[in-house]
Amino acid sequence: MALSAHELATGDTRTEVIVEDLTRTQIVMYAGASGDYNPLHSDELFTREVAGYPTVFAHGMLTMGMTARVLTDWVGDARLTKYGVRFVNQVWPGDTLTTTAEVTDVRTEGDDHLADFSVTTVNQDGTAVITGTATARLDP
Repeated sequence: MALSAHELATGDTRTEVIVEDLTRTQIVMYAGASGDYNPLHSDELFTREVAGYPTVFAHGMLTMGMTARVLTDWVGDARLTKYGVRFVNQVWPGDTLTTTAEVTDVRTEGDDHLADFSVTTVNQDGTAVITGTATARLDP
């Protein structure tokens, strides 16, 4: 069921834990689903010795997708008209991620009812790993 414009107000927030204790298996499963087999996400030796990172880390698009779920759970499926993020820190195996989405505007453009959001995903230490914005189409 989609959200209607009168159900949201600027300043409304929604916070969800999107993953607890991210596993290497989840990262590898995403590689298979996406076709992104970059060794930074699966090859421990390459990641440490060639790239200089302490271990493998999650695909940015995996974190982006998990982050978007907070928005679609809130406004309904197929409602996002715009979604963009900035990857600000790596996500490591063992991380627990929490996303907060905040309504920054509820507006009408022509016949369309829209809500704008800011979104931030942080790890268990409170460090941002993703920041972004989204716009969703709402029912009248």
